[in-house]
Amino acid sequence: MKNNQLPDLDWEKIDLIIENAFAEDIGDGDVTTNSLFKAEEKAAAFMKVKADGIIAGLPIAERVFRKLDPDFGWETNVAEGAAVAAETVFVEMKGARRALLSGERLALNILQRLSGIATQTAAYVKAAGNTKVKILDTRKTLPGLRVIEKYAVAVGGGQNHRFGLFDAIMIKDNHIKLAGGIAKAVHTVRQANTKNLPVEVETSNLAEVEEALTAGADIIMLDNMSNDMMRQAVQKIGGRAKVEASGGITLERIASIAETGVDYISVGALTHSVKALDIGLYFYG
Repeated sequence: MKNNQLPDLDWEKIDLIIENAFAEDIGDGDVTTNSLFKAEEKAAAFMKVKADGIIAGLPIAERVFRKLDPDFGWETNVAEGAAVAAETVFVEMKGARRALLSGERLALNILQRLSGIATQTAAYVKAAGNTKVKILDTRKTLPGLRVIEKYAVAVGGGQNHRFGLFDAIMIKDNHIKLAGGIAKAVHTVRQANTKNLPVEVETSNLAEVEEALTAGADIIMLDNMSNDMMRQAVQKIGGRAKVEASGGITLERIASIAETGVDYISVGALTHSVKALDIGLYFYG
């Protein structure tokens, strides 16, 4: 993803994440580091990636160190969202020894997880090829970290689905069951939809697709369907609603699902089971 396409960072929420992490990890002081080194002592270090991947989270990691040392020196050798090869040194740092040592684990945790998400997302986007399909994330994120995990998806070239329960209407299977059916659920939601949000309905078979279409859904989710059933659903919908494939999505299936004609493929695995990118911090001298 090109640097000028990166989404804006919500620093108010990110600062809260960092402060909570400091409280959890540093508490009232890093007793080991503070016993060994004086506040004025400086050091230089660098970070190196140990596997091929996409780098994400550089501005956030920098902020971690600057909160501990306002005069911290931070120089990146690659852009946010860049594809890097194993053994690439991608950032060099200079500052208080205490800041480097106390902030090391938090900065690495952030970079490793966000880079892992961006790397995995990029693989799914690549698998979709030149089709119209957009790769979406889900709400399957670590509690409290959604803002940065969804940011990493965007860095990797994916698109963000709804952020939470407040910014989009998605009528899922349990909503439908309790509301008395798709038609009733859509009608009731339309009556209460003062924000005029698009209405998405989850379906699991062609009969439900027909019901959602008749009810006037704006987006129809095809949940855990075979490729053949998805293809039939897309033909039935005929462009009268956007179509999202979800459930049972693997990297190996992306290309074949994209060929069914769906508009979106949502992938929980972008965030819920991602492998962290291996990154290390090393001191000079």
